[in-house]
Amino acid sequence: MSTYTMQHNGTTPERNTVYALIYGSVMVLGLPLNVLSLWILLRYHSFTAPSIVFMVNLAISDLLLVISLPMRVYFHATGTWPLRSFACIFITMLFHNNIRSSSIFITFISMDRLLAVVYPLRSRHLRTLANAWKAVLLIWLFVLVLNVPESVLFSKSLNRINETNCFEFSYIPNPSVTPISFVHTALVLTLLTVNIVCTALVSWTLRRHLNESARVNNKVNVMVIFVMNLLMFTIFFLPVSLVVLFGSERHYRTPLVCLASMNCCLDPLLYYFSLDGFWKKKEDVEISLARE
Repeated sequence: MSTYTMQHNGTTPERNTVYALIYGSVMVLGLPLNVLSLWILLRYHSFTAPSIVFMVNLAISDLLLVISLPMRVYFHATGTWPLRSFACIFITMLFHNNIRSSSIFITFISMDRLLAVVYPLRSRHLRTLANAWKAVLLIWLFVLVLNVPESVLFSKSLNRINETNCFEFSYIPNPSVTPISFVHTALVLTLLTVNIVCTALVSWTLRRHLNESARVNNKVNVMVIFVMNLLMFTIFFLPVSLVVLFGSERHYRTPLVCLASMNCCLDPLLYYFSLDGFWKKKEDVEISLARE
C-alpha cells in the first residue's frame, strides 16, 4: 500500500523523505519559537497596543499550524494515512487557515505601523485595543466561514480517490478551479498590494521626514518589518496560492505547500523587529509605546 500510494501521488520515496524531514524541522523550530514568542508577548507586553493584539493572534495561528505537522511527517515518512478522512480534512484546513490568517494579521501589523509613522495623530482614534479585537474577531470568523464550502469540496475529492493519500487528495489530476480558489488567491494578492503600498508610504515618510510628530526610535527596524512582510508574501503565500488557482501539475504543489509551512518559523523575527523592547518588562514597553 505504501509503495502504491507514493507512485500514485507522483512522488518518489526519496522525495517523500525530504518532505518529512522538512516538516519535522519546521515543527522542531516552530513550536519552541512560537511558544516563547507568545509567552513574551503575553508576559511583557500584555496587549498594550493594537499591533501586539495582532502579533499574539499571529503566534496562535502559527501554533495551530505546528500542531498539524506531526501527521504530515508521518504521512510522508510512511506513505500511508492511519486516521479517518475527517482528521485529514481538519489538518488540511489548519494549514489553509494559517496562510489566510497569517497573511491578514501580517497586513494589519503593516497597516498599524503605517498609521503610527505616517498619520500618528489622526490615527489615534483608529489604533485602539477595542478596534483591534473587533478586527481579530472578524478575521477568525472570515477564515472559519471559508472552511465550510472548502471542507465539503475536499471531502468529495477525498472520496473519489484513496483515503490513504490524505494530503494529496486536493491535488487530483485536472482539478477544477473553485470559487474558494479565486477568493483565496484574490485575498493574498490584495493583501500583498496593501503591504507594497504601506512599504512605499512609510519609506517615503522616513526619508523625507515630512511628519516630525512620528517619533521613530529605530528607522532600520521599521523598514525591516515591511521588507520581511513582503518576503513572507512573495516566498511563502503567493506561490502556493497561484499554483492552486491555475491548476498546475501536482508535483509542483507539494513542494510549495512544504515551503509555505516554513512561514511559522520566521514570524518570531517579525515580533522582535516590531518591538524595540521585545525583551523588556511591560512598564518599559508602555513608556516606549507612549512615545509613538
